Amino acid sequence: MYRLKDHVEAIETSLIEPQNLSSFHLVAHSMGCIIALALAAKHPTRVKSITLVAPPYFLPCEQKASQVALSRLAEKKLWPPLLFGSAVMSWYEHIGRTVCFLLCRNHLLWEWLVRLLTGGNRDVDFRLRDLTRHTHHSAWHTMHNVICGGARLQDRNLEAVEAAGIPVMVIHGGRDPVVPVECSRHLKAKLPHAELRLMAGCDHATVVSGRERGFAEELAAFWRVHGGC
Repeated sequence: MYRLKDHVEAIETSLIEPQNLSSFHLVAHSMGCIIALALAAKHPTRVKSITLVAPPYFLPCEQKASQVALSRLAEKKLWPPLLFGSAVMSWYEHIGRTVCFLLCRNHLLWEWLVRLLTGGNRDVDFRLRDLTRHTHHSAWHTMHNVICGGARLQDRNLEAVEAAGIPVMVIHGGRDPVVPVECSRHLKAKLPHAELRLMAGCDHATVVSGRERGFAEELAAFWRVHGGC
């Protein structure tokens, strides 16, 4: 069902338990931030640090947390394309089901066309490959069970992270049209000791993509201060 619990357990059974990890750093982007906080709250003594990139965190208000997340992260807009796609996949189930059916059923065709158009010598970008393999089941439940459903658990998980004294670094693109910059500012207010970095000129993707070396250097520097690499 692509629940938050399912993602946390998948990380445990595929990585933490087989590798017998007694300590580790967590790095997460976008929806992954919700999963990382849940994982850290469950294993507070193992987590050396947490780096959250573009975390979708919204302050509690009169509406339910899940409704706030859905209205803000899947706002009904035509632009930018990523936000338009989120809106279609979140609000118009039958249209989303059809789009996913066409993409997923024919994913090998789309990958072949991309290779053909790029000369056939390059691997298909992992983001495009994963997009074409996204079924309606995974897309619909990821939005409603993890992103929206997980929103109501974030305050509890943040309190557990704060109580455990886990160092947190928050990075957000200053031009992110998908997850508003205010999300990171609100999270910083919730975790006063967290380090907040706003990257001018970066959006939801380019906050990491295109500046991989700089991002890796930021992580290494943060880890050296908090428990080593």
